[in-house]
Amino acid sequence: MNQANNTQPLLMLDLEGVALTSEERDLLVHPAVGGVILFSRNYQDPLQVRDLVASMRALRPELLIAVDQEGGRVQRLREGFTRLPPMASLGRLYLKNAEEGRQAAELLGELMADEVRAVDIDISFAPVLDLDYQRNSMIGDRCFSDDVDTLITLADAFLDGMQRSGMCATGKHFPGHGHVQADSHLELPEDPRGLSEMDADLAPFRALASRLDGIMPGHVRYPAMDAQPAGFSHYWLQKVLREELGFRGVIFSDDLTMAGAAAAGDYAQRAEVALNAGCDMVLVCNDRAGALTVLSWLEQQSLPKVVPASALRARPRRPMSPVRRQRACDLAEQLSGESA
Repeated sequence: MNQANNTQPLLMLDLEGVALTSEERDLLVHPAVGGVILFSRNYQDPLQVRDLVASMRALRPELLIAVDQEGGRVQRLREGFTRLPPMASLGRLYLKNAEEGRQAAELLGELMADEVRAVDIDISFAPVLDLDYQRNSMIGDRCFSDDVDTLITLADAFLDGMQRSGMCATGKHFPGHGHVQADSHLELPEDPRGLSEMDADLAPFRALASRLDGIMPGHVRYPAMDAQPAGFSHYWLQKVLREELGFRGVIFSDDLTMAGAAAAGDYAQRAEVALNAGCDMVLVCNDRAGALTVLSWLEQQSLPKVVPASALRARPRRPMSPVRRQRACDLAEQLSGESA
């Protein structure tokens, strides 16, 4: 590959297994690669994943290394990590006792971030800021609540905990994925509502935009505003997110291999439309040929400067105190048991 000096690190890709292959070592030094996202197949135990991360840092210290460690169904690192409950359990606790719910959200945000940071992973793509309309099984209990004020309160506390452990936060799935029924992994959902009808969905992003370091739009089309899905839409990413909400952080695409992204064309076209719309980094996961196609396309481009995703590299870790850790672990066990 022609590794041009002016190529920007715009691609986040994935790995095949628990250790780097020789091909992956070559890929990670490509200047267009700016990040790696880890999945369950990349994990055996904390020592192994720490060694895997160290091998990537030795090649490219500036790489942004990410994982989905939301809790509940979406927790890639399990053996040797605390079993985290789905965020909906915090919403239920909040309804019983608001102050206990808020404190629990902060504790679990800190615990999640502390454990992920302990193996030198920079970020978990969290929190989910979608409202639970009880229409979408893919989103479902990943949401804090079906009530917007509750969601904002709990997400804000969860952010406090994450930031206490030195982790940047990425809100998803802008401008709101909870109202559609279709799974964007399998098809392109459409939300027919107008902008005024989506005020509650936008409210968490509006309230927390200044606290979020990253935002990930969903592969959902809102035809009343734009024919393009949100992650490919200049309207949503520039006019609404940047101009109206004042967001200044990194915009990540959702995975471009998802069926919901296919309307934008082949992989190179998906990357082009997403970046031109306003994404700062595109994710291409679970399809190495697709990632290589995007890399080849990026080599030939002269793209406008973007917000560097390396800005989300973790801050110095501040380990939890033993007392707070025990409280958080007990709480996680209690809530996970109630959600089982």
